[in-house]
Amino acid sequence: MKILGKIIVFLFVVGTLLVLGGGLWGFLTLQTALHQPLQLQEPRTLDVPPGSTPAGVFAKLEREQVLDDSAWLRRYWQWQMEGAVLHVGEYALQPEMTAAELLHLLERGDVLQRHLTLVEGWNFTQVRAALRQAERLEQTLPEEWSDAQVMDALELSDVHPEGRFFPDTYQYTLGMSDRDLLQRAYQRMEQQLAEAWEARAKDLPFDTAYKALIMASIVERETGVPSERPEIAGVFTRRLNIGMKLQTDPTVIYGMGADYDGRITRRDLTKPTAYNTYTIDGLPPTPIAMPGKEALLAAVNPKPGKSLYFVAKGDGSHVFSNSLAEHNRAVREYQMRRRADYRSSPAPVSAGEEGEQ
Repeated sequence: MKILGKIIVFLFVVGTLLVLGGGLWGFLTLQTALHQPLQLQEPRTLDVPPGSTPAGVFAKLEREQVLDDSAWLRRYWQWQMEGAVLHVGEYALQPEMTAAELLHLLERGDVLQRHLTLVEGWNFTQVRAALRQAERLEQTLPEEWSDAQVMDALELSDVHPEGRFFPDTYQYTLGMSDRDLLQRAYQRMEQQLAEAWEARAKDLPFDTAYKALIMASIVERETGVPSERPEIAGVFTRRLNIGMKLQTDPTVIYGMGADYDGRITRRDLTKPTAYNTYTIDGLPPTPIAMPGKEALLAAVNPKPGKSLYFVAKGDGSHVFSNSLAEHNRAVREYQMRRRADYRSSPAPVSAGEEGEQ
C-alpha cells in the first residue's frame, strides 16, 4: 500500500507539473503570438467585408505571411474578447503594429475614413466626375447614365440635379457608394437651404427657396471673395426689383454647355438660351452650380445699397458702380488694360475667365 501511495503521489506531482508546464507553454505561446509585430515593410490596408469572421481574417493574414500563429489569435478573441463584434470595413495596418493592437483595432471598429470634397461652385458634371475618381468608393451610377437616370436612382425623379448637392468634405468607408454620398449631400443642401430661407430678409424679389438657390448659385460663380457675396447679391436683387436683366456671364457659360471653350464672345451674349441672362428676364430656370453656405445666406440677405454694376479688378475682387457711366470708367480701367496676372476669381473652379457686368 505504501508503494502504491507513493506511485499515486508521484503521478499526481508529474501530472501537476505537466499541466503547469503546458499552461505556462500555452501562456508564453499566446503572449508571443499577441506581441509579434506585423511582418510589413510598408503600410497597407486590410479589408474586412461583410460575412467575415475573426478566424478567417487571421488565417488570411497568416497565408499572406503578415503574422504567425493565427489559431492562437482566434482563441484569444474567443476567450478574452467574448462578445466582441468584428466590424466590417477597411483598416490601416502599420509596420510597427503588433497583433494585439490589430485585435483591438478590429474590436473598436476603427476603420479607415476616406474623404471626398465637393467644391463650392462646381456643377453637377464636375460632381459626377469627382465621384468616379474617388478612391475605393463603390460605383453604382454608370458614367454613361444621364443626369436624369442618376436622379431616378436617388428617387428624386422630379428634381433637377444642378445646385441640389451641398459642397463640403464628406467622409466615407469601404462599402459606401457614390449613391450614398449623393444622398448625404442632397440632404445637407436641403437643410442648409431651409435654414437660409428661414432667415431671409423681407421683400426679396423671389418667393421660393428654390429661386433663392438659383440666386445663390449665380452669386457663388461670380466671386470667390466671401465678403463680396452680399454686395453682389444686392446688385442682382436691385436689378430684379427694377426689371433690369441680370446680364451675368456665368449663366451664359452654363447655357453654352460643351460649346464653351474658355471664352465668351459678343455673339454668345446675344445667342438665346434658357440660361442667357443677357436675353432672358429674371432668373434662369435652375441653379448653375453648387452654392456654399455663405452664398446661400448672401442670396437671402443681400447688402443694401445703390450699386447696379460690378467689374473684376483682376486680383479676384470687384469694383461696384451705381451708374452705367461709373461702370464704363471701371471697365476701361480694369478690363481694357488687363494686368498680366489678371483673374476674375481668387480660386477659379473651371477653365477660362468670367467677366462681370
